[in-house]
Amino acid sequence: MASDWTKIELAGHECHVYEPAVPSAHRYTLIYLHGVHQARLGDYPAFAHEFDRYGLRVIAPVTQRSWWTDRICREFDPAITAERYVLDRVVPYVAKRWGARPPRLALLGTSMGGQGALRLAYKHPNIFPTVAAISPAIDYYIRMEQTRRSDETYGTLHEMYRDPEDARQDSATLHIHPLNWPRNQFFCCDPGDWWWESADRLRMKLYSLGVPHECDLDTAAGGHGFDYYSHMAPRAIGFLAERLEQERLRV
Repeated sequence: MASDWTKIELAGHECHVYEPAVPSAHRYTLIYLHGVHQARLGDYPAFAHEFDRYGLRVIAPVTQRSWWTDRICREFDPAITAERYVLDRVVPYVAKRWGARPPRLALLGTSMGGQGALRLAYKHPNIFPTVAAISPAIDYYIRMEQTRRSDETYGTLHEMYRDPEDARQDSATLHIHPLNWPRNQFFCCDPGDWWWESADRLRMKLYSLGVPHECDLDTAAGGHGFDYYSHMAPRAIGFLAERLEQERLRV
């Protein structure tokens, strides 16, 4: 059996699925959350190399410019939010198809998907105790302040939120619970990336609350984009594989 990406339709929406040639015997599975430009992970072999290394199955739902929020994004779906789609459609699907149930699930995201992965894990740490975010676009409310509804990248934010303050209240950093957090979290951001400051603010909040985490805000490898994402893929996916194994042994 060869490793490959395939496309499926799940509850009316496109998802990309990766099956390694030799899957993990423990059914470890990643849910990948894409960035705002919706680039396909299959176009970047550095990720598949790491999935094969650890035998990780992957499902990558496509939710347009939803920012992976629990707000209706008409561009994605008029009836279900991206967050509920992941929880109510994707999670049951991987449980049925591969027998992958928490804590054998982990979240991986880049950019828009990076902040979405962190926020989902902070809101639902029992479902997603393991998460990794590469270049997470955490403080997206600042982009709302700088753009209009017609903006081709950030326009949907103006439809989902009343104003930037409404968006700030829904950001990943403000969803951290001081007593209930994902046990395994890693995030990284290039020092030359516009989003670095928000990642640093997250780091400081986690540190002040005493929440265990790992982060790399020092490695420079091309700024924001897949050059950096690919460079950090071994670190992020290696972290997920290691912590999925720890979670299995913990149970």
